[in-house]
Amino acid sequence: MLSAIFEWLRAVVLMAGYVTGSASFPPPLTSDEEEHYLALFDKGDETAKNILIERNLRLVAHITKKYSDERNAEDLISIGTIGLIKGINTYKLSKNRKLSSYISKCIENEILMYLRSQKRERREVYIDDSIGTDTDGGNLTLADILASDEPDISESVSLSIEAKRLYGALSRFLSPSEQEIIIRRYGLGGAKRETQQQIAKSLGISRSYVSRIEKRCIEKLSNALGC
Repeated sequence: MLSAIFEWLRAVVLMAGYVTGSASFPPPLTSDEEEHYLALFDKGDETAKNILIERNLRLVAHITKKYSDERNAEDLISIGTIGLIKGINTYKLSKNRKLSSYISKCIENEILMYLRSQKRERREVYIDDSIGTDTDGGNLTLADILASDEPDISESVSLSIEAKRLYGALSRFLSPSEQEIIIRRYGLGGAKRETQQQIAKSLGISRSYVSRIEKRCIEKLSNALGC
């Protein structure tokens, strides 16, 4: 669970830099580059996976524009990023399907699922919510999709180090009130993930103010973590 959340937060930090204009989206991978990194990731190379995620973040921004407005844009970008990671994790080279088409559909599906849940007045989409059934008819959650099937010791050690870096940056560079907002927004430390509107309502402040605080925190964490 923590691995999936940290992976998602890392992608959101990168996305924040691109969306706010402090960095430019990297160019899309060429066909040869994409084939190269997919082959590496198919063999378990996590660095290749991170490259595939980062070089396709522009798809999240592009697809989100179709469904977002001033009130929900940042929430949809976060949700779309989950769809991107899900798409990268579940893509199979053997299917001979174009990667961009596959992950675009995953991004759009996550956004539409979230919007439908809002219309049904559900509180939010959690990482352990059911998203359907697997090939055997069993319950399938987002955590099942994002989590590695066979985490090894080296991955666990790496995750532990990265988690310590993240929580160290939270306590060192963010004020207590900023930490609370980031922890609640991204479900860190076992907290339930909340939308900006939910946090704003509970704290008695405006959603736009929560948004400004979140952006400021993301910039601080991005600088601190070297993202």
